Amino acid sequence: MFEKGDYVVYGTKGVCQVEEITELDMKGTAEGRLYYVLRPCFQKGSTVFTPVDSDKTAMRAVMSEEEASALVEGISGIEALLEKNDKEREKRYKEAIRSGDPRQWIRIIKTSYLRGQERIAQGKKATTIDERYFHAAEEQLYEELSIALGVPKENMREYIGSRAGSGTAAD
Repeated sequence: MFEKGDYVVYGTKGVCQVEEITELDMKGTAEGRLYYVLRPCFQKGSTVFTPVDSDKTAMRAVMSEEEASALVEGISGIEALLEKNDKEREKRYKEAIRSGDPRQWIRIIKTSYLRGQERIAQGKKATTIDERYFHAAEEQLYEELSIALGVPKENMREYIGSRAGSGTAAD
């Protein structure tokens, strides 16, 4: 169970802070059931209520500073997805976003970035699917790294670029 003040990654909502753990006095909620009241850190004015005992949406603690540093330093060793079929790649992108796994988000970023570069070299634009999932993965990754490392989210691309070397998600 998480504590008040903890930072968590909640599904595709991104990083949230546990604001409260309480029973909800609302119609349709079970009496005596505890809920997390979550505040998304990067979506102002938004609140999420989720039962403490629910496993419908993935929720995990934000990685530690040490884990985040190790992840950034290891980015060059994370492989891009090698799926050529567009529909299958989109399916893998969706699974990776839903997984809540930062290593999978990096795979999306690398894959869509490299595909975009290939298409530009051919005189074409990046595909909408690649761009959409690139931005979704980048948002999720940068939010979590920002909280874990204490670096503003808007500086994350530069931060990663300076620590991960060439051929990374930050290029």
